[in-house]
Amino acid sequence: MPSKEPREPKAYEGKLVTVTYEAGRCLHAAECVRGLPEVFDSGQRPWVRPDGAGPERVAEVIRRCPSGALQYRLADGPAEEPDRPTTVVRDPAGRLVLRGELSVTTPDGTVRRETRAMLCACGVSGNQPFCDLSGACASD
Repeated sequence: MPSKEPREPKAYEGKLVTVTYEAGRCLHAAECVRGLPEVFDSGQRPWVRPDGAGPERVAEVIRRCPSGALQYRLADGPAEEPDRPTTVVRDPAGRLVLRGELSVTTPDGTVRRETRAMLCACGVSGNQPFCDLSGACASD
């Protein structure tokens, strides 16, 4: 699989929730599409329709996204709260799955505050430090 170029997240604004999507981090786990197809439909444009379900339900499904490619902000509340305690798990393919209050440093030295991330463990990703399935972990 070719590496993905890092891109700025795209925002999909709804009345009660804004969903952001960072394509370079998406590993196509499809938790969003399976969990809430009336909001997340990759066959439609736009593929994210935040007003297709209640904001709490949208937030619940987004929290299932293991890579952190999807994020949300409620109109009347804070951004996503991190899991506590923070956890780090190596999945069967070798990727590092993190959930919690994270500070992730990119190769250019930028420190990103994250609540979920899947980090490259093989060193081949074109979107370091995030996994993009371009290395050995793509064969799981």
